[in-house]
Order: sequence, then structure tokens, then C-alpha cells
Amino acid sequence: TPDLLPSDVTGVTIYDQASHRFEFHRGPVFASIVLADEINRASPKTQSALLEVMEESRITVDGVTHDVGRPFLVIATQNPIEQAGTYKLPEAQLDRFLIKTSIGYPDLAVAERILAGAADRNPSAHLPAIITTGAVADMADLAGTVHVDPAVLRYTAQLAEATRDDQATRVGVSVRGSLAMIRIAKVYAAAQGRHFVLPDDIKVLVAPVWTHRLVLDPEAEFAGTSAETVVARVLESIAAPQARSAA
Repeated sequence: TPDLLPSDVTGVTIYDQASHRFEFHRGPVFASIVLADEINRASPKTQSALLEVMEESRITVDGVTHDVGRPFLVIATQNPIEQAGTYKLPEAQLDRFLIKTSIGYPDLAVAERILAGAADRNPSAHLPAIITTGAVADMADLAGTVHVDPAVLRYTAQLAEATRDDQATRVGVSVRGSLAMIRIAKVYAAAQGRHFVLPDDIKVLVAPVWTHRLVLDPEAEFAGTSAETVVARVLESIAAPQARSAA
């Protein structure tokens, strides 16, 4: 909401008169999964409170650093229609989001199931835990061992550089965006049952991982160019590495 302060997110240090000490009261960001609903309604100053924790998984308040634990994930939503009373997210924060997707409306079958459960005002209360946070951290470590060939690394770097050189962009994919691509490509490959990343994995992930990071030239955007157009053009211009033949 617009009245949130940075300390409402990170937490605040309060002086305890009984103990004569300053105590840190943790904010809602100290959780495994943090949902920032309609994040663009918060002021830029409040949005900036998430910059450190989204990159470093820690919070610094009054010069003291506090770890938020592992795993840690931030999910944010934006209303694509209503723009009154909203603030555009800065590039530095957009770059910290791994992927962007659109939920859209549910299909007919799912909508019927939603309507059938309308009497239950708190459906999440019936959801059991299916995995521990420790298991999620172990899965992340496992995905980190997936092999990425130097040719795939070069291909990713070439694609990122091409977004920066495209005439329709003012800001292309950063080094952070390239690192995000490699990290999610490892997870994607592991989810497919592979211990190595393919160039096709990069092609599949380019749109959800990179389009929200591009800042288009206003004239190009006015002419109808979109981030998806730039990404598709880049994929066509850079040849993917070919499969190696067995010796």
C-alpha cells in the first residue's frame, strides 16, 4: 500500500527501557516466501528496501546485518490495467526478479472448481506441508551442479550483448541478467532430468527471463516494438552452438 515505510518491510530497531538495550524487531521480509502484492503501489523508497535482500538474502538495519535464511524467494504482483497511484519499478529492482510471467484468467474447468469452493473463505488452511525448507535448499544445491558447456556460456553472453546493441533498446540485458539465465537454465535442465544445459534451454527461457529487463527506446516502443520483438530478433541473429559428435 502507498503508506508503507521501508521499516515496515525490513524491520526496525527499538529501545527497550526494561533491558536498556536496542532490540531489532523483524519485518515481514524474514520469511521463506515473501509476496509483495501490487508492488508498484509502494513508493520508490519502500521498493528500495527490497534491493539488498533480493540480491544478498540479508537485511542491514542501523549498520547491523541480519540474514533472512535459506531458501528465500520474493514474488511480486502488478496490476497491468490500473496505473493511478502507482510507481514504476526501477531497472535495478526489475533486474533482481528472475522471471516475469502473466497469470491471466483461469480456464473454464478451473473457474468451475473455484466457484465450487466459494463457501470456503480460507482454503489455504487445508493445505498440508509437502516439503521442508531444508529439502528445497538441497534441491537448489543439486541444480547448481548441472554442467554448462563453455559454448553455451558464450551463446548466452552473445545474446545478452545483442540486446544491448539492438537499435530499439536503451538498456539491454545486464551481467546480472546473464547470470540469472545460467542459474535458471541449470534448474530447468535438472527438472528435465538432465545434468547438462542445452542451447534449446536458453531459447525457451529467454522470453520470461529477459523481456522485463529491457528498456526500450520511446520512439521504437511508440512504433510498436516490444521487448518480445527484440528478443525474437536477437535469437534469429545469433546462431546457437551445434551438437558435438561422439569421438
